Amino acid sequence: MRWSPGAALAALALLITLPYDAVSYAAAQREQARRAESTGRAENVAPAPRPAAADRPFGAECRSNVVGSHVVAYCHNPYPEADRLRLHIECDRWWDIDSDSRPVTAGPAMTVRLTGRCWKDVRSVWISHQR
Repeated sequence: MRWSPGAALAALALLITLPYDAVSYAAAQREQARRAESTGRAENVAPAPRPAAADRPFGAECRSNVVGSHVVAYCHNPYPEADRLRLHIECDRWWDIDSDSRPVTAGPAMTVRLTGRCWKDVRSVWISHQR
């Protein structure tokens, strides 16, 4: 089937003039606010609510490595809010002192390195997060 130039032109004109509903949410909100202002009913338009702080994703992704008595942890924060990280090390021997690192802030799209050690063996390692 071959299209005549006139039919192709008519189809193209029809595609251009038909409404296109795949518009971004922000553009739709702006258009709705503009219409409400022009009709004088601006009280019906409310901005989209931001999720509560507890509902937003949070927390850097951390990987720790224990070699003998040394611990190294790398944490990457992919979220827009800063994350305060602390490395906690529990040593295996009863006489070996457990340690907690000072808080280190991992900003957005930032990777931080946390290190620590025991005198002998490491029993467990964990990282705490704080908003």
